[in-house]
Amino acid sequence: MQMNISARNALKGKVANINVGAVNTEVVIELPGGDKLVSIISKESASKLGLAPGKTCYAVIKASNVMVAVD
Repeated sequence: MQMNISARNALKGKVANINVGAVNTEVVIELPGGDKLVSIISKESASKLGLAPGKTCYAVIKASNVMVAVD
């Protein structure tokens, strides 16, 4: 089954690290260039997705606001 999604910002990477808490799980995703993204998802969602270090996944970013700042 292939999933299509409307979000335009889907970044493919690999799970670099997982920190499981009592309710939430912190997922660190390493992108091909070496940059890392961190996401906090529910423990149940992490389990359902079968997330583990080295597994390929997507960071899907959907936001109605993006803030820009300068010094």
